[in-house]
Amino acid sequence: MRLTAAATAVAVTSIAVASAFTSIKRSSRSSSTQQHFGVPKELLDSTTCECKDELVLAVELALEAGKNMTKHYNSKGTAEENMSDLEINTKMNDADFATTIDVENENYITSEILKKFPGHAIIGEESTGTGTIPPLTNDPTWIIDPIDGTTNFASGLPLSCVSIGFCRNGKPYMGVVFAPMTNELYIGVKGNGAYRNGVRLLECSGEKATKTLSNSVVNFEFGYARDEDDVDKMALAVQRLLRHGVRTTRTLGSGVLDLCYVACGRMDVVYAGIAAEGWKPWDYCAGLVIAVESGCTMTHLIPSDVDKKGYDFNLYSKNMICGVNSKVVDECRTCVLGGLI
Repeated sequence: MRLTAAATAVAVTSIAVASAFTSIKRSSRSSSTQQHFGVPKELLDSTTCECKDELVLAVELALEAGKNMTKHYNSKGTAEENMSDLEINTKMNDADFATTIDVENENYITSEILKKFPGHAIIGEESTGTGTIPPLTNDPTWIIDPIDGTTNFASGLPLSCVSIGFCRNGKPYMGVVFAPMTNELYIGVKGNGAYRNGVRLLECSGEKATKTLSNSVVNFEFGYARDEDDVDKMALAVQRLLRHGVRTTRTLGSGVLDLCYVACGRMDVVYAGIAAEGWKPWDYCAGLVIAVESGCTMTHLIPSDVDKKGYDFNLYSKNMICGVNSKVVDECRTCVLGGLI
């Protein structure tokens, strides 16, 4: 078949455009990859960031632990999958469990921290198990969740992450969260802002500042509560939300990512603690820093603790609410608690 001059010109132009587009995509991927794996220069140059060595280490460890999760993710649902490799061990009930990757990640992160900072304290989810959570003192303390969203991870769902928080003087100071399957690295340092893949997150302005409950994406997690009364309380809270009117609701299966997603405006408010589905320090610590540094309001769901906001939030509390602004937090609290307040 012979092409006319016009057709030939169109074909050549199409090839050139396709080639240029491919080049742009490659360049974009390359640039994006560079952002994923570095500590933002603003933080390294900051005169008020007092944890630069800890921050660099936390990023390295989160990325490495995330890499350790990808083999299972990539094999899930294929002929290469071997669930026995996960060695699932239950804790309180069948809904609360850990895999061998959880344990491997925590052991790796803990050992590397102690090599560089032997005098620091560490609170880890797997080392604590079902025992009493160690108290948070004024000593430099790391709070680790080696895989947040373990059920998602074991099921092959992509919403799970490695969470590494760092406390100074008994308060959260730095948070690093890496989600390997979405390839997103979140970083927050007190007084120095929050970042996703090297780009600073917006603070409470524009749409975030004007959000109300009726046009919000509201998130909650049902956790491990299975008692009839607890289930009824959680279900009634959702019922009150839907009757009030919200844009939609979501349950993602990772409390840490819930906080990160509120921080960057993907969701507008998240709450926990209506019943026995409350969170633990490793669910809060890193995400709290990222959320607060992006201008979010994080406080307690139950009114008796409501004065403890932001960095004064009690990491050992069983209830929490975090939103893109204080108004949506107050609206959501009133709605979900209903007659309880």
